[in-house]
Amino acid sequence: MVSSVYTDLMDDGDELDALVPLDEQWYSQTPAPGWTVGRQVAHLADVAAMARAAAARTGPDANGTPRRPLELIEGPEPTVRRWRTERAAAARALGAAEQERDLPWLGGTAGPSLIAAALAMEVFGHGQDIVDTVGRGRTHTDRIGHVVWFGVRTRDFGYRAHGLEPPETRFRFEITAPSGALWGFGPDDADQRVIAPAVDFCLLVTCRRHRDDVDVKAAGREADRWLGIAQSYPGPAGAGRGPGQFRRR
Repeated sequence: MVSSVYTDLMDDGDELDALVPLDEQWYSQTPAPGWTVGRQVAHLADVAAMARAAAARTGPDANGTPRRPLELIEGPEPTVRRWRTERAAAARALGAAEQERDLPWLGGTAGPSLIAAALAMEVFGHGQDIVDTVGRGRTHTDRIGHVVWFGVRTRDFGYRAHGLEPPETRFRFEITAPSGALWGFGPDDADQRVIAPAVDFCLLVTCRRHRDDVDVKAAGREADRWLGIAQSYPGPAGAGRGPGQFRRR
């Protein structure tokens, strides 16, 4: 399904980088309330810096404390340069880290490849806000498999964000890659199933589309409930996107 999450992370970052506007659109509000395009890029730089620090096991960022967004005082070009520097450094540091050893991450620990997948999820989600704002197209490849895997692995985040106890029942996820390949996760005989194209699944779990606006199907009552609370990041559930806010692709 995937090659190297570290090289794929760089490729995804480079492709999004090429779509980031450096003109007045930098200050445009994105679909995320209170987030300009510039703030989105600054956040990606901050999260990459956290990952770099985690791999080095140094500094407060290694414990998951992001720096204050600097897009307004840095300006477009310095912020983008900082993001380029930090994402390259994070990919190198995570790739060079001992792969079987957990690193400090968001108040806990995680393996280097898991942190890299989390960064891929951030690039996908915040990148979607950017492309929705500037109105430019975005082409996805099977590199999106890292985001799919992360969304499956973090299934229980949505339950906890809504104050719910995650079920012990395992789900079966059947996700169709952009290439047409089928990615399966979970027991083949599971009663609770989620079936979706990869891009739609990732739009749902990153809360960039309402469930009504993506082609994600559920079989089973619990799986259907999950579609309404899915999120691939920890912490409180945000407002997300409303039904009909974006037309189904």
